[in-house]
Amino acid sequence: MARTYDFVVVGTGSAAMAAAIRMRNAGRSVAVIDFRPFGGTCALRGCDPKKMLIAGAEAVDGVARMGGHGVAGDVRIVWPELIAFKRTFTNPIPQSREHSYAAKGIDAFHGCARFIGQNTVSIDGTPVEGRHFLIAAGAEPVTLGIAGEEHLATSTDFLELENLPKRIVLVGGGYIAAEFSHIAARAGAQITVLQRGERMLNHFDPDLVGWLMEKFRAIGTEVRTRTEVTAIEKSDSGFTVRSSTEGKPSTCEADLVIHAAGRAPALRALNLEAAGIEVENGRLRLNEFLQSVSNPAVYAAGDAAQAGPPLTPVSSYDAKVVVANILEGNRHRPNYLGVPSVAFTIPPIAAVGLSEAQAHQRGLKFRTQSEKASDWYTARRVAEPTYGFKVLVEEPSERILGAHLVGPHADEVINLFALAIRNELTAEAVKATTFAYPTGASDIGYML
Repeated sequence: MARTYDFVVVGTGSAAMAAAIRMRNAGRSVAVIDFRPFGGTCALRGCDPKKMLIAGAEAVDGVARMGGHGVAGDVRIVWPELIAFKRTFTNPIPQSREHSYAAKGIDAFHGCARFIGQNTVSIDGTPVEGRHFLIAAGAEPVTLGIAGEEHLATSTDFLELENLPKRIVLVGGGYIAAEFSHIAARAGAQITVLQRGERMLNHFDPDLVGWLMEKFRAIGTEVRTRTEVTAIEKSDSGFTVRSSTEGKPSTCEADLVIHAAGRAPALRALNLEAAGIEVENGRLRLNEFLQSVSNPAVYAAGDAAQAGPPLTPVSSYDAKVVVANILEGNRHRPNYLGVPSVAFTIPPIAAVGLSEAQAHQRGLKFRTQSEKASDWYTARRVAEPTYGFKVLVEEPSERILGAHLVGPHADEVINLFALAIRNELTAEAVKATTFAYPTGASDIGYML
C-alpha cells in the first residue's frame, strides 16, 4: 500500500530543503527523496566545496602578486591536504541534513524516484503518493555526442580527486572551465581549455572577459576558442583529445579530461511521461507559477525548472514561490530582476542586470561608464592588474540597468549593484551613499 503525503520533493538540495521545511512548518506532511547523499549540488558537489579549493588558490596567487612588494617565500598547494580541508565541510552535510529533516518530522527516502502515475512515484519499488510534488532534482552534464564521451570526468569527479593530474583538458568554456582552470593551474597543473564558441564565459561582458583572459595567460592556461572536440581516446599514457579549430585538426594529450560544456535539468530518470508531465527541448513545460502545464500537482524549482538563472539563491527563491503558490493558490510569479552572477576566477568576474546588447535590443536609451582601472587604489593595493567595470545607466530616469565588474572584491561589490537594480535606485542615490573607505564598495561612486 502506498504511503501518502501532502508534499513530496524529489531532491535534497537548496530548493528541496527550503520548500520541505516551509511546507512542514505549515503543518503539511512532507517526504523528500534522493538517490545521492543528502545535501544537493551546491553544498556537496558545487559552489561550497569549489570555493574552499579556491581559497587555497587565492592564497598562492596573493603571495605571487605581492612578491617583490614586501612578501617573500615560496608557497604551494598540497592538493591532498586541500581536498581534506574541503571534506571537513562536505562530509558532515548528508547526516546533518537527515537529522534536520527528522527533527522537523519530514520523512526521508533513499533511492531513485520514478513516476508511475499522475500522483505517484516509485522509490526502488516502494510506491509513494503525493497531493503535490516538487521536482528539485538539479542538473546533470549535457550529452555531447562525441566519440569517447564516456572518458569525460565530471565536475564532481574533479572535486573528489585525491591527487591532481599534471595535464588537464577542459571541454567547454563556461563557469566550470574558468573556475577549475584557475584552481588547478595554481596547483601546478598544465591546463588547456577547448571552447567551441568565440570566447569563454558567454554570460559575462565581452570586454571584461577580454581583460580577464590576460590572467588566464599569466597563469599559463591555454584557451583555444572556436574549437570543437571530435573524439576522446584512451591511451597507455592517459587520453588523446582530438579537436578541430576552424577546420584545422589538432590533438591534445591529457591525464584527465573534464566535461565543462554545460548542464541540463536532471529529468531522464524520473519517467515523467507516466505522470503526464510534458517536456520540451529537455526542459519541463511550466507556467508562470513554476507549475507543470500538463499536471497541476507538479511544480519545479532551481536547475530542474530553469526558469531563472542557474544559481543556488535562485533555487531557494523558486522554492519559496512554489510553497506560497501551493498554500495560497497560484498568485506568486518569480521575479528575477537584479539577480547577480559570479564566476569565481582569480580575480572574480561578476554581472547583474542588462548587458549592453540586451539594453540595445530593448530599445533603451542609456549611457555606459566603462574603464580598465588597473591604476586605481583597489587594484594597486594588492598588485592585481586585472580590474575594470562597465555600468549601464538609463537616461533620463538615471536607473541603473546593469553592472559588470572584474577584479578584487567584484564578487561582493556586485551585490550592492544588485540591490540598486532590484529596488530601482538611481545612480545619484547610490552615489550619495557614504561607503567605508578604502573598500571595494568605495569605488562605486566613480563607476557611476
